[in-house]
Amino acid sequence: MGSKCEPFFFIIDFEAKQTLLIPQPFQNKTPYSFKINELRNYNIVNQPLEKDIILKKKPISFTQYQRAFDYCMKEMNYGNSYLLNLTFPTPIELNLTLEEVFYYSQAKYKLLVPDHFVCFSPETFVQIKDGLISSNPMKGTISAKIPNAAQHILADKKEMSEHHTIVDFIRNDLNMIAKRIRVKDFRYIDRIITNKDDLLQVSSHIEGILPNDYQNHIGDILFRLLPAGSISGAPKRKTLEIIKAAEGYDRGFYTGIFGYFDGKNLDSGVSIRFIEQGNGLIFKSGGGITTQSSAKAEYQEMIDKVYVPIRNTPIIDNQTTNHNIHDFLLKS
Repeated sequence: MGSKCEPFFFIIDFEAKQTLLIPQPFQNKTPYSFKINELRNYNIVNQPLEKDIILKKKPISFTQYQRAFDYCMKEMNYGNSYLLNLTFPTPIELNLTLEEVFYYSQAKYKLLVPDHFVCFSPETFVQIKDGLISSNPMKGTISAKIPNAAQHILADKKEMSEHHTIVDFIRNDLNMIAKRIRVKDFRYIDRIITNKDDLLQVSSHIEGILPNDYQNHIGDILFRLLPAGSISGAPKRKTLEIIKAAEGYDRGFYTGIFGYFDGKNLDSGVSIRFIEQGNGLIFKSGGGITTQSSAKAEYQEMIDKVYVPIRNTPIIDNQTTNHNIHDFLLKS
């Protein structure tokens, strides 16, 4: 499809074993609703959410988290991994449907698979524009209500080390499929809206130049980079083995990717900030750990990331769907 310059929408799970592919999603009927930066296949909701959001979290015990954390720490001290993303499912009670979460959430990347899951992700996986490929790994989270939160997280040695590691890791990943890799913007801060206190998250922008025939190899490019470095770790293969043993559950489409190829350019997001529907609602979350990490701090970060990015205000946006992918600042 890439070689034929045919547009398609795609969803890939964490282990890259399940792929949902929708050719020409704006011409063919699809059960999935998505937003990829400014690109949407649904109508905007302009009515306010006329109820207070009630979100109750039921995380695993700290003892259970500590056990998994200690196992990961032991493996890292052995030298088997130097950055590892540890996640867990948190049962939640929420007075919103998956559809309400999707339509009212404010996020760069949103995905709704009815009766299965909703995702409202702030993180870019890769973007391709005119032969330039870029990635924006996100590492480092802090509550915006903490005094001098931005200065605090940027000065934190553990967070600095972790971010250096993931940037170097993504540089190496991109080097497999592109040339002239450079870090264009190092450790900038995004503000993430939640239903309570906002979060600050630290990202970097890395880019490189693809071969002239990159459109013929869109699938190869994506699958060589999977899973995303920010939600796996390094070295990737061994770290994935450690993650599977430590977590003891199936991530499924959580921490996979989804995106859209318009025939020339591509934009995709990492499937984090993820609510799954099964026997009740499950929110999957976590964070990166290194040998400098604190179990209590990482456990709290996992819980802090259980939120919905919704404020009780209408989203006024009557723009028509734009099928072109370009840089976009979400107005909300």
